[in-house]
Amino acid sequence: MIKFYKNRYKFFAISLVLIVLGFVFLGINGMDLSIQFKGGAILKYTYQNEIDTEQVAAVVSQTLNRSADVQLTTDLATDTQKVVISLAGTEGVSAQDQETLDNALKAAFPDNGLNLSESNIVQAFIGKKFLQNSMIALILSSILIVIYVAIRFQKISGLSAGVMALVALFHDVAIVFFTFIVFKLPINESFIAVALTIIGYSINDTIVIYDRIRENSLANRKMSLADLVDKSINQSLVRSLNTSLTTVVSITIVYIFASVYNIESIKVFALPMMVGLISGAYSTICIAGPLWVMWQNHKTKARETEAKKVH
Repeated sequence: MIKFYKNRYKFFAISLVLIVLGFVFLGINGMDLSIQFKGGAILKYTYQNEIDTEQVAAVVSQTLNRSADVQLTTDLATDTQKVVISLAGTEGVSAQDQETLDNALKAAFPDNGLNLSESNIVQAFIGKKFLQNSMIALILSSILIVIYVAIRFQKISGLSAGVMALVALFHDVAIVFFTFIVFKLPINESFIAVALTIIGYSINDTIVIYDRIRENSLANRKMSLADLVDKSINQSLVRSLNTSLTTVVSITIVYIFASVYNIESIKVFALPMMVGLISGAYSTICIAGPLWVMWQNHKTKARETEAKKVH
């Protein structure tokens, strides 16, 4: 049987190192908020034949001196292929800049028949509102998770179990966030989607382990909390790993498919999702349970100390 509680500080150290490295990369790479969060302009060009999004982004950046996020889309109704150029920032694109960019793109890609089909401006206040609503969604989901776990697992001190599960979830969201930073991915709606999805997967695995702890606590009343949690995690280990592994394999296939066909929007979702799934399995197995035991042991020692003072 694997002694998860005994080795808890090793697991905590691994998480700490990853988070510290994340902050180091944050200082080096910075945080790239996408147009959805800080406003900007979106230009859509119809095109023919194959086109390299990285080359398009390079031409846009060189012409306008602004960073650009370039994606390829296909209108399923008309089968029209489009290059979507997102220019984040507080300002839009002037008519003169738009004409200059149009000429530069047509000169750089003469065989692709580029034609401007749409031009939209995203106001900064709209992006700010979207970011606020996204954060509210994450906070509300976290609060509801704590309430649910506290009610369902009252027999094993549900509130502390919910709080420790929440700590593990914050760990997973942090790992997902730093994945975006390390790989220089723009923080956009994909980050919110990945974060909420990982929260769902992670809390599901954690609840399975808590349920096993509750069952074992009734059958093994004399067993120490550390041994009880170790036993429960080991009993759920194969199930947790198999669930995470099958999902990671599926997302990996999606990422490979998106890479082959250069579908940037799916790549930005799938890569952090893979990392988040692995982090979710890790935090569920190695962090939530041991943290809960530490909390319970601290409460027990505090009660014993208070009782000695009374006597």
